[in-house]
Amino acid sequence: LSSLATPEQSTAIMDLIEERWEELIGEMPLKICYPAIENHEWRIVTGCDPKNTRWSYHNGGSWPVLLWLLTAACIKTGRPQIARRAIDLAERRLLKDGWPEYYDGKLGRYVGKQARKFQTWSIAGYLVAKMMLEDPSHLGMISLEEDKAMKPVLKRSASWTN
Repeated sequence: LSSLATPEQSTAIMDLIEERWEELIGEMPLKICYPAIENHEWRIVTGCDPKNTRWSYHNGGSWPVLLWLLTAACIKTGRPQIARRAIDLAERRLLKDGWPEYYDGKLGRYVGKQARKFQTWSIAGYLVAKMMLEDPSHLGMISLEEDKAMKPVLKRSASWTN
């Protein structure tokens, strides 16, 4: 999304997301980092915050707010079907779960053990993702100058359905 990757690298990243969907997306888009930091290292990196155990919070937790960034990257790379799939997952859970801040577990199956409910950024991430998918021209509001002239080209991918 930030234009730091070449078009080929961006395509490879989208291919990786599709190929490793269960690990990177799971049941709630999207992991804040992957893989989770193991053993004693997580205490050093995260400052010993007990919420940061493996597959939780900032250590591999799933954060709904990241949905808009994933959607923007999908649109930019011409792969909106990946975003659509992620948004479908989020729609099944977010309202029912009370718009939590984050989810725990390898698959993002559980509401985070210390997650706060009705998080504005979770709601906003979902709404922005939906709006961008409905009207991809909204991507221009967050694009870098060098991207403004770029028109995304739709590409077939592993998740392409007719």
